[in-house]
Amino acid sequence: MTVVVRETRETRVRTELQPGSGAAAVATGDKFLDHMLGTLARYSGLDLSVEARGDLRHHLVEDVAIATGQALRAMVPAHAARYGHAVIPMDDALVEVALDVGGRPYYCGPLPSSLYDHWMRSFADQAAATLHVRVLRGRDRHHVVEAAFKALGLALRDALREGDAVFSTKGSVQLEVR
Repeated sequence: MTVVVRETRETRVRTELQPGSGAAAVATGDKFLDHMLGTLARYSGLDLSVEARGDLRHHLVEDVAIATGQALRAMVPAHAARYGHAVIPMDDALVEVALDVGGRPYYCGPLPSSLYDHWMRSFADQAAATLHVRVLRGRDRHHVVEAAFKALGLALRDALREGDAVFSTKGSVQLEVR
């Protein structure tokens, strides 16, 4: 299990993440954020626990994304499949996600909600993942954002599968921070 605690003057976030069955215990005080995190856990097959509070909704959403991304980065298996892709239809929405958890942070969106577009960018940066989210269609912002979280979850499920070797033409990459 990976545990990340992030405390600032604006927020306090505690995130636990581990392989599992997709169970979620989320309490952020923001019902939509709770719903999206529960959706992410369910579709990824990761067990996720988040306790968070914050002064402003923007700070809360951003710091939860940061902590969740850091937790994911810490638990990527050395021999992960690395890549995941999913397309999710949800009523009027159709959203595609392509993902690489190989250590190269990049985000390309956008989502029709600047707050949740920022969640995706912060998550990708901290997870050191390349994340492309493409909204193919949709008018209802709730449906588009939820479809994006579902697609991200399914892409993570594929990307985190354990393989039998490092999936890279470079072999393993050693990172030393001083």
